[in-house]
Amino acid sequence: MSQFLLNVIFVIYVIAGVGLVAYGFNCYASIYLFLKNSRRVRLTDRKNILKFYREHSLDELPVVTTQLPVFNEANCVERLIEAVCAMDYPKDKHEIQVLDDSTDECYEVTKRKVAEMQARGYDIKLIHRTIRKDYKAGALKEGMVVARGNFLAIFDADFVPEKDFLLKTIPYMVMDEQVGLVQGRWGHLNRMESGLTLAQSIGIDGHFVVEQSARSWGNLFMNFNGTAGVWRRQAIDDAGGWEGDTLTEDMDLSYRSQLAGWKMKFVFDVIVPAELPNDINAFKAQQFRWAKGSIQTAKKILPKVLRAKVPFKIKLGAIMHTTHYSIHPCMLFTALFSLPLLAWYEPIKGLPDWMYLVGFSFILLAAIAPSVLYLVAQRCSGYVGWKMRILSFPILMALGVGIAVSNTRAVLSAVLGFKGAFVRTPKKGAKSLSHYAQKFPLLALIEILIGVYCIFGLLEYIGAQKFIIGPFIGLYAIGFLMVGVLSFMHYISNLIEMHRIKQQLKTQQA
Repeated sequence: MSQFLLNVIFVIYVIAGVGLVAYGFNCYASIYLFLKNSRRVRLTDRKNILKFYREHSLDELPVVTTQLPVFNEANCVERLIEAVCAMDYPKDKHEIQVLDDSTDECYEVTKRKVAEMQARGYDIKLIHRTIRKDYKAGALKEGMVVARGNFLAIFDADFVPEKDFLLKTIPYMVMDEQVGLVQGRWGHLNRMESGLTLAQSIGIDGHFVVEQSARSWGNLFMNFNGTAGVWRRQAIDDAGGWEGDTLTEDMDLSYRSQLAGWKMKFVFDVIVPAELPNDINAFKAQQFRWAKGSIQTAKKILPKVLRAKVPFKIKLGAIMHTTHYSIHPCMLFTALFSLPLLAWYEPIKGLPDWMYLVGFSFILLAAIAPSVLYLVAQRCSGYVGWKMRILSFPILMALGVGIAVSNTRAVLSAVLGFKGAFVRTPKKGAKSLSHYAQKFPLLALIEILIGVYCIFGLLEYIGAQKFIIGPFIGLYAIGFLMVGVLSFMHYISNLIEMHRIKQQLKTQQA
């Protein structure tokens, strides 16, 4: 291998390493903002809600339109509609729109359920599109045109809002006319279903308990998470409306709205439980969409943020936020380039030992930063049994590394401008006789090969007595192998389940 190529590999490796350190230390910044403001903001929010209902009656509440964007969600849609109709909000002031773009049996299921709820006196309407222009963003946009309310609550099909959701969120928008969005915290319906769902729940808790709190309470730009939130119609209009040129239309609209001067509020104590993907391939599809959409939004929005007259901390926070999924290419590159650098690259000589010590300390602190964030999130989440859940941290760490191949593909796809189609995340829901087909997981072959490659790298580092980098490569090996093997296992399990369901349906029909 030529010295020039080795130099290029070394530069890429260093850039990736610096990126990992930067995103790691951003976790500590989020933890600081969360701990600094948590008690004060949460107590103030509780007092304000109590004060609001002392001074206002239910008759004074504004009209709200709840939008339910649905696409091929026959497993979940009935559960969602029932939960939204059961909300404790004045019936004459609560309009419900089911925005169903389905192309399968879900549309008929939705139509029957909407008719049932209409017969029971609920103001619920079904809006069905046969052309899915701009996907979810397009459905929300079309529904908003005919919506009665000036406040728009949004729930995805796999969410089950509590009865008091609107009563606990709408007051913030009435009390402060500058609040354009109130975002609730995601909970979990099936946290303990498997090691995969448990690991996901911890990751999501880290985002909502610490990161969203830190952004909202630290006066940084935050994002709508696509569901479990309430928008003010004027905030959407002032931002230019829903746009479908990214896969994360929620993040895109949030940033445009904040650039237009609107405030976003995260409400820690309003928790909306949702179903987590129990299949690794569904989880990877979800992560791919989020990763690609975030980078698309970064390309679109960051130039506007950097030109805006906002504090530097907001600009820096926006960069770290919208480009967060770049951490996965950084992990993949460090995994791939560690072995050639050990075998062929001549290390820099003459540096004092203290510089090596400082460098290693920074790397170590950055490496444990996500785990510290998740630990704080579990400790402060309010859920019981957090001490037992931290035992699953190794699964979460391996999972976070293992999806680096898939998410790197997503990041590169966004950077290169490939659009692609919106891919839904299938959920099991409340039905046992419904399943969705999966594509053969070709990417899992690459994940397994990289995992094997990392094992060879680990052995080389152990043989060279380089014990500092070795543990990181070992984690990479475990992560890639775990995700790759699980992808095949869940694919085969899905095929078997689909066959079982088909046979069971044939038996029922006979």
